[in-house]
Amino acid sequence: MIQQFIHSITKESIAKLPIEEYPGRIITIDTLADAEKAVSFLLSFSEVGFDTETRPSFKKGLRYKISLMQIAVDDACFLFRLNKIGVPPVLESFLANDSVLKIGLSLRDDFNSMRKRTDIDPAHFLDLQQYVGQFGIEDASLQKIYAILFGKKISKGQRLSNWEVDSLSEAQKKYAALDAWACLRIYNYLNEESV
Repeated sequence: MIQQFIHSITKESIAKLPIEEYPGRIITIDTLADAEKAVSFLLSFSEVGFDTETRPSFKKGLRYKISLMQIAVDDACFLFRLNKIGVPPVLESFLANDSVLKIGLSLRDDFNSMRKRTDIDPAHFLDLQQYVGQFGIEDASLQKIYAILFGKKISKGQRLSNWEVDSLSEAQKKYAALDAWACLRIYNYLNEESV
């Protein structure tokens, strides 16, 4: 039987919650050799968390390409600096691989951003926005879903930072890793609840 959770949570309720911290290792990938090693490691998992970041534009008509792709497992997150290495063939083939389930949120936006860098055909992705509905959760944002399930707040303080800086700050790395890891954690938790 599928457990039902509260349907929704207010921003005011979230503001009172303790802030979640990403607990795992963060590995920045900015060379093709590192990308190959990372993908080789990631292929040994059946599910991964997934997210992307794009440098924000504050000028009308100016759009940047996707800057960062985050892929997380339980205890590690790989930050692929796409603004430095593009989307290497090994990463493209991972995104099209149908043996690893890639769990994200609002994936249509991510796919549209990816296609500005490469003509990609992503496979075996699960969008949490659709998945959580069967558990009675009506909220669709990562922050709200996470707060409902775990009683903690995901800070969005770094969202509009420059994702194309030469070296990402520790705050940027933790923010980026947390978003991808949180997608995997939500999926695993709900999956266990439905058994």
